[in-house]
Amino acid sequence: MYRFDALIFDVDGTLADTERDGHRCAFNQAFAEVGLDWSWSEDLYGELLRVTGGKERIRYYMERWRPTFAERDHLDRLIADLHRRKTRHYLEMLGQGRIPLRTGVMRLLREARNAGVRLAVATTTTPENVTRLLECSGGAEVLPWFEVIAAGDLVPAKKPAPDIYDLALAELGLPATACVAVEDSGSGVRAALGAGLRALLVTVNAYTVQDDFSGAALVTDGLGEPDLPVKVLRGSLGGADYIDLAALDAMHRWAYAGG
Repeated sequence: MYRFDALIFDVDGTLADTERDGHRCAFNQAFAEVGLDWSWSEDLYGELLRVTGGKERIRYYMERWRPTFAERDHLDRLIADLHRRKTRHYLEMLGQGRIPLRTGVMRLLREARNAGVRLAVATTTTPENVTRLLECSGGAEVLPWFEVIAAGDLVPAKKPAPDIYDLALAELGLPATACVAVEDSGSGVRAALGAGLRALLVTVNAYTVQDDFSGAALVTDGLGEPDLPVKVLRGSLGGADYIDLAALDAMHRWAYAGG
């Protein structure tokens, strides 16, 4: 029925607005837990998001804002410990139901499931973060819907490198032309395009709205609902008001017809 066989989703900022009120707060709790007086404000975290990966983000912060601290011995061990603590705090927040899925996500997942469209994840966040988000914010039924979860440190290079998408495609056993990618950031766009995923939807959030989305087939402010139209920032919905499988199919056709 559709010209694609699978949807591949990014997680943070795409499936849920996890960054500002989730990961950022968890980082701050981890810092306080070990007696560090570091506090990542919303604006500072927006700048730190230019670096992909939690451990990489901590290292970048140390090098840029705490250079003497970054010269300490056993730095890798400290960064790993901080990241483990941060993950624990983040998972506790998820378990408390404090981070819902973005509008339209559950509708689109159910539609894909009912239509036999395969589901996958390609993200730099940890596998545990992905599974807990899906279980706590989507419900216990949702996690098994995802055939592939390519996440965390399973590949040598994180986004914007294409490695995690290459892995997802390999585990799906599908070419890029048979898939649609859903992202939220410029680094995610570069990663997806690097893996050959030209049928690429970007649903921006407050942290990524100013990113460079060159090459994306369609950019909107979300997925929307039948009674909650989306705003199109790049590309065309062809008269539709929200993102469903039919809209993604039209985007896929446009992307591989040369635009």
